[in-house]
Amino acid sequence: MEDASGEPPVMWGTNIVGFGTRRYRYASGRTGETPFVGYSPRGTALSLYLALEFDDVREDLDKLGPHRLGKGCLYITRLAGVDEKVLIELIERSVAAARQLGES
Repeated sequence: MEDASGEPPVMWGTNIVGFGTRRYRYASGRTGETPFVGYSPRGTALSLYLALEFDDVREDLDKLGPHRLGKGCLYITRLAGVDEKVLIELIERSVAAARQLGES
């Protein structure tokens, strides 16, 4: 993730490692910050926080290997079970999308 984002790892709270920072603003005016990409080693899965529309990367997800999806999260139970090249591509696409979202 550090290679894909060009950013060093930073702790976000107590259990998320994030790379890069983007600022966002809701229509309500509320603002916040989120990393370009991040991960958290949870008890049942590795949670990856991505800035992707998963429907747009369905072909890559089909090639990835065993995983589950949440809203903005990709859950991987066994890292050894996924295609590393596909995972790297998804991370790189997420960084690019987060950078673009941060500019809007």
